[in-house]
Amino acid sequence: MSFSLKRMLRRRPRAAAVPGTEPAASAELTASIVPVIRRADRFSVQDLLVEASYGVGARPSRLVMTTLGTVLGIASLVVTIGFAQTAAGQISNQFDAVSATQVMIEPASTRNSSGAEQATGRLPWDAPERVDRLAGVERAGLVADVDVAGQPVTSVPVNDPSAAQTLSPAVIATSPGLLAAVRGNIVTGRFFDAGHDERGDRVAVLGSRAAETLGINRVDSQPSIFIGEVSYTVIGIIDGVERRANLLDAVIVPLNTARAEFGLTAPAELHLQIQVGAGTLVSRQAPIALDPSSPENFTVQAPAAASSLQDNIQADINIVFLTLGILALLAGGLGIANVTLLSVMERVGEIGLRRALGATKRDIARQFIVESAVIGLLGGLIGSALGVFAVVVVSLLQGWTPILDPFVAIGAALLGTVVGLAAGAYPAVRASNIEPITALRGGT
Repeated sequence: MSFSLKRMLRRRPRAAAVPGTEPAASAELTASIVPVIRRADRFSVQDLLVEASYGVGARPSRLVMTTLGTVLGIASLVVTIGFAQTAAGQISNQFDAVSATQVMIEPASTRNSSGAEQATGRLPWDAPERVDRLAGVERAGLVADVDVAGQPVTSVPVNDPSAAQTLSPAVIATSPGLLAAVRGNIVTGRFFDAGHDERGDRVAVLGSRAAETLGINRVDSQPSIFIGEVSYTVIGIIDGVERRANLLDAVIVPLNTARAEFGLTAPAELHLQIQVGAGTLVSRQAPIALDPSSPENFTVQAPAAASSLQDNIQADINIVFLTLGILALLAGGLGIANVTLLSVMERVGEIGLRRALGATKRDIARQFIVESAVIGLLGGLIGSALGVFAVVVVSLLQGWTPILDPFVAIGAALLGTVVGLAAGAYPAVRASNIEPITALRGGT
């Protein structure tokens, strides 16, 4: 028997005869006192909380098993939403890292009478300096294919007629800032700088595959390659180019070196690395910066403000994970309902005793609803904490950035209470409909 029931039994007034009164007067006095007694015997808020806490903690093992269902449901919901948001963030980062931050500008072209394409504009040699001043532009670099007039590119000056003919690497001219603009990495050595370009030095940087073809894997001994019979000092080897991947198969020389040695007339492409979301602004302003009088002479390939493919992928992931979370939460709610209903059937005698002491149907219903809500709240708090912990740990192990809206964690904890209320509604109604006489006759 709970503390509240014992207190109610102690405070229940006993019937006493009133001296000097007739039976009819005593009956009248008793009738006037009974409503007051009944109102005093009904559960107060304190009684409701005491009885609910007793009902929740009376069977710790059952409380653990009941709460476990809600914990798993809420934790699954938080984990699935957290992983959905984290996965969407990873997808967004992948899109942003390559597509949303790269812009390429090239001269516009038209077809002449013979069907061949003919450029209508030319990129200026100082194009990187012109676009560097634009908002959103982080790095810029020029690139052009070099026509070496069939001269072989070798690592030795000896021409052996009996040796098997191999395909020479292509020669490409770039400005010093191109490597950063296309997200390339230096494997060994360095990339040429503005000084090399201004002087037209005979230096070269090799792509990783071109270096392997030429048999060069280190630059500390200042190896040389030969374009025709002219030597160029190799100062670096690059790899990991995310844009313009043909650089890995090429010999790269400074633009002014290509102009002086091979008669390069104009750059072919201007590559930009921009900030996320600046594509629209840069695509509109860059042609004006390159040629204010004829901006239409340039074609700009810039990322859109938002990727529909990216949005579709994120939406699909959210739907899948959210569906799984809801199913897990429903399983937890059913667990609370089943255990609460079983508790009602086991506590029939206790319910009858409370009804006999003055508890109304509403009091009984409130007690079981409060018990279910408390169980749901406990499960929600624990499940939400475990879900957040799981998202953070898994994300850190995978090297991801964990993303989880704090309102999801708070809302999940409160959702546990809502699930408890909903799950306890039917058992509470079932308990409130138990009649005192029936309960006391058949209860234990």
